[in-house]
Order: sequence, then C-alpha cells, then structure tokens
Amino acid sequence: MNLERFKIAKANEIARLRGQPVPLPLGAPRTHFLAPRAEGGHIRVIAEYKRASPSRGVICERYTPEDIAGIYTRGGASAISVLTEETYFNGHLDFLRRVAARTALPLLRKDFIFDEAQVRETAATPASALLLIVALTPDAAHLRDLRVLAESFGMTAVIEVFDERELGIARTAGASVIQVNNRNLETLAVDATVTQRLVSQKAAGECWIAASGYETRAQLDALAGYDAALVGTALMANDDPEATLRKLTQ
Repeated sequence: MNLERFKIAKANEIARLRGQPVPLPLGAPRTHFLAPRAEGGHIRVIAEYKRASPSRGVICERYTPEDIAGIYTRGGASAISVLTEETYFNGHLDFLRRVAARTALPLLRKDFIFDEAQVRETAATPASALLLIVALTPDAAHLRDLRVLAESFGMTAVIEVFDERELGIARTAGASVIQVNNRNLETLAVDATVTQRLVSQKAAGECWIAASGYETRAQLDALAGYDAALVGTALMANDDPEATLRKLTQ
C-alpha cells in the first residue's frame, strides 16, 4: 500500500533523528503562515516547490530553491510549500533554508511527518508551518500531541484530510488549519469532488486549503469557502511558472 511505503521510507530518517541530540529550535520569529480569506477577497495561492512525485516521477529539476523563491514571490504567491521528502519527491530539508534566504514569504514543510523527532527537526528550520496527514496519523491523541508540539515552537500545523472520517479526527485533534486533498494517498487517484463535498462542513474560525488538481483561475474561483489553494505540478511542469502563477493570483 502507498501509505505503508511512505512510512517505510521515513524509518531510517526517524531512527537517525532519535539517535541525535535534539536540534535547537529557530531563534528568530516565524512569519505567520495563513489567515482566513477576507470577505470578498480572492483566494490565496500556496505555490509548491515539487521536483518529483510518486504519480508523475520527475516533474522538473531545472529550478533551484533560490530560483523558485524569486519566481513564486514575483508571481504573487501568499506562501510557498516546500517538498522535503527525498525518496519519492527528490526533496531535501535544506531546501527550506535556501528558499527562506531569498524570500520573506511563509514556508510550509511538506513531508510525511508522524513522529515528534520530525517536528523538532522542522522547528530548527525557517518553516512557518508543517503538514500533518490524518491518513498517516489516524490516532487523534497522537495527532494532537504533534500539533501542540509544533505550535509550541511557533509553527502552524496544517492538518490534511481526505474524507469526513478524517475531518472528524482532525477536529478531535484540535485542527484550525485544514487542508482538503483531492488525492487519495492510498491509490494516488484525484477526485475533485472531495473538496466540493467537504467544504459544506467548514466551521467558523477554521482556515481551509484545497489541494491537488488545480491549474486554472476558473478552478480557483470556483472554490467557494476555501481560503487558499495549493498549486504545485501545474507550476513546476510549466515552461514559465512565474507567468502561470501570476494568472492565478491577479
């Protein structure tokens, strides 16, 4: 199963982290990650630096983290999601530092994070937020512990769900920033109706992000109720990601 192979890919990394001294958290204040969309305001775009994926293989490796920081900042992104997973996404933890050196935009660490050691590792980077996936951490008590730990370091915990059951777990864990992913992590299939269906259950005070399958401004304009959309492959696979992003943000 896909979820199991993702966990296996992180096993050695987690063992290494547990055997090392706890990294010191970032001393500087972190940029606030994301606020709910203002009434009548445009949906924000979280632009993603994604060099490869399990479903597509290599997407684009010609842009360095420094290149992407400038491209996405000039293109009008509200935040940048940085894939740090190495086995399936060709990412690296140091990409966060390299992107942060060239932009003031808040950064989301996107990886398969389900252990406290990974949260502490993230706290030593410039990330403003990290992704926690309910499908990987289905125990609400453990998910809550990871969220609370992330918040203790000044980071936002973005908790990802795919269906109503996972949404319930996320809320039990105290999630306030919820990412609804159209992609089923077990099958890797994309179902655009997931975001449409779940948004009816959005509660007051929550900030919601729609993810997977977004390419056009018309698609983003149709995301009533969402505060932001995460766009990755449509940018990384494009010959002019800056111009493409500008079409989505202006």
